[in-house]
This record gives sequence, structure tokens and C-alpha cells, in this order.
Amino acid sequence: MLNLRRYGKQDENDLFQLIESEGEEWNDYLTEEGRENYKKTLAGSLTLLAYEGEELCGYSRSIVDGEFDVYVCDLLVHQEKRGNGYGEKLMAAIYEKYPNHTVFVMSDVDEYYEKLGYRKEGTVFEVNPPSSS
Repeated sequence: MLNLRRYGKQDENDLFQLIESEGEEWNDYLTEEGRENYKKTLAGSLTLLAYEGEELCGYSRSIVDGEFDVYVCDLLVHQEKRGNGYGEKLMAAIYEKYPNHTVFVMSDVDEYYEKLGYRKEGTVFEVNPPSSS
């Protein structure tokens, strides 16, 4: 049975093991500095965990801007657990918690969200620091 709950410090090792299992794509969070920064980020975010018994199967990390929008920054389900609806359940839990907010997803996997019926809304740009001239 899947149990969804908020992240707590006691989940830190499980979460970083899940991230590490994903491979190079998530390596920024696994350096010593990256890990410390991500711990701070997790503490300031809405981070939901999906546990099956004692095993962490997935998580989502979102930023809530107040009264209007929720931005899902990270959604990860363990490779061996994909296809069981865990990502969908994590997303549904965000909607349940914030039913009057618009939920946006920062995506590197557009096909997944399109499969769920989400529609593309605009674009995200990475802002480069101004050059010193």
C-alpha cells in the first residue's frame, strides 16, 4: 500500500539514495555542496514522499508562491516502480492540498505530463548572469 506524507529530516538518507539511483541527470544534488544546498531547499519546499512499506518509491518537490500558484520543480519515481501511478498520486496530493491554486510543472519529460492530460503553457527560460563590462 502506498503511503504519501511530507518530507522530514528522518527521510534524508532514503531521499538521497533515490536521487543517486537515478544516475547522472541528478548529480548536481549529490556533490557535497549540492547535497547541503538541496537539504536547505527541501526544508523550504513542499516535499511529498511516496513510501511503499519502508521503501521510498518517489517524491515531489514544489514551491508555493502564496495564494495563486504551485510550481512542481522535481518529480521522481524509482525506475523499478514506474508505471504504477505513483507520480500521478503525488501530483494529485498537491492538487488536494492546494485546490484553489494553479499548478505548473518544470519538466524535462514533457511526454509524461502530456500523457496525464496536462497542457503546455508557455516556456521557461534560464537567465544568464549579466556580463560585467
